[in-house]
Amino acid sequence: MLVMLLRRTVIAALAIMALLLCACSDLRTDFVKKPSKALPPTTSTASAQYVHARVDQHPDESGFRLLTNSTNALMSRVALADRAKNSIDLQYYIFNNDATGRLVAQRLLAAADRGVRVRILIDDIGVHDEIDMLDALSAHKNIKVRLFNPFHTRSPSFLSKLTQFMFDEHRLNRRMHNKSYIVDNNVAIVGGRNIGDEYFDASNDTNFRDLDLIAIGPVVIEASHAFDEYWNCDASYPVTAFRGRRASHYDLAQLRIDLIKDARAFSQSDYAQAASDEFPSGPSADRPGAWFWGGATLVADQPDKIETTKDDPALRIGPHIRAMIDQAQGDVLLISPYFIPGDSGTRYLSAFTARGVAVKVLTNSLASTDETAVYAEYSRYRRRLLMSGVQIYELRPAAGSKQSVTGEGTSSGVSLHAKAIVVDKQWVFIGSMNMDQRSKLLNTEMGIIVDSPPLAAALTQFFDTATLPANAYHVVLTAGGSSNGMLQWQASDAGKPLVYGHAPDVTASRRMGVVIFKLMPIEGML
Repeated sequence: MLVMLLRRTVIAALAIMALLLCACSDLRTDFVKKPSKALPPTTSTASAQYVHARVDQHPDESGFRLLTNSTNALMSRVALADRAKNSIDLQYYIFNNDATGRLVAQRLLAAADRGVRVRILIDDIGVHDEIDMLDALSAHKNIKVRLFNPFHTRSPSFLSKLTQFMFDEHRLNRRMHNKSYIVDNNVAIVGGRNIGDEYFDASNDTNFRDLDLIAIGPVVIEASHAFDEYWNCDASYPVTAFRGRRASHYDLAQLRIDLIKDARAFSQSDYAQAASDEFPSGPSADRPGAWFWGGATLVADQPDKIETTKDDPALRIGPHIRAMIDQAQGDVLLISPYFIPGDSGTRYLSAFTARGVAVKVLTNSLASTDETAVYAEYSRYRRRLLMSGVQIYELRPAAGSKQSVTGEGTSSGVSLHAKAIVVDKQWVFIGSMNMDQRSKLLNTEMGIIVDSPPLAAALTQFFDTATLPANAYHVVLTAGGSSNGMLQWQASDAGKPLVYGHAPDVTASRRMGVVIFKLMPIEGML
């Protein structure tokens, strides 16, 4: 009787909180949201002429450069913004209000001051103290900012978010995970990086190892079309749709002063010095150097994916990715920080090894992952994959060491964030999609599929370096891979072999956390 009374009391309290949240919603219904489209490709600038001259030499193909170096990935974005003439379109899951985020914001503001139209679309799940910066930017006549699938309150507290999730879980649990950066409709950067210190090797804590593609050619127009679909969809709200303090011209003026001061401080940092040393020899979109050419397709989930109550393959990119992998005759390389194949994915990959196709997977170790629950769910399928012949590598955290995998920076640790696939040393996918149920069914994702053996070779080299014993644990089964075999994690330090009988470099309590998570029915949420 007491338990029932308590339950009813909790339900009533939550219902009252939900009503209060709706009554106090910051989202207006009378806001103005004008549709807009990508501007035509720029042709008048030196950068545009450089791009078009190369594209004209490769009809029906797109050109690519692989951004593996984190500092180069940041400075390429800065350089492209500085050279923009007509338009910059950004679509990100996260845009942090930190050193690198404010540097990018400062360059976007400078571009807008030159008359460049800037459109910024950010998923609302990660927006916290960033909202003031976004508000102020949107006060500029040439900058428009929209939030995707927002909460009903402008700056929700943890309790507010939790309550809204409980009563609107179907909608709020579905997020826009896409990442693209499009300049003058001539150049696009598409891949796994968000905007924030940890994505550019600038964090004092764990930094992410990631991949982007700089693209030129027809695939850029496809990226712009995808951006427009999200920008104009019903789930995208202008920041002006929120009640509360609206950024004034004073706010914009103060932001301009603050951003310039922050950019000056950043330019004097050790990071900026390292970036300037590396950037001249690194790839950008308007300097001499090699491009990887090939037929390419931009694939993006439809925004309506967040509204569906059941799986609709027509709305998502999964079938396109599967069609690419289905062609495999020799080998498949999979890179995914969050790798939960499930029963169907395990059978799918095992079928390839059964007919002689080599399948190799690079994912996070327990020591390098930022999501213990994801590692726990992945571990359910690891033994079956190994028994079928799939080779599995888990990235080492490499605390405090230089990482030749994707960058030369140092930090307290590294975590894999890249999402990529190579098939038969010919086909490549690079994008935002993890190999888990969340990317498949809940979040929206995007990426580029390319038919280019040279690009595939470059990405294969990335994989081979990342999976060296100094950089990754090779997870194997003893006893010839039989069902009775024990799991081993094999690596090396300074040429000395290392063998572990359990997930290395973590505490016993974290390993126990994996056991606890495996008892929970949470796979569909991850």
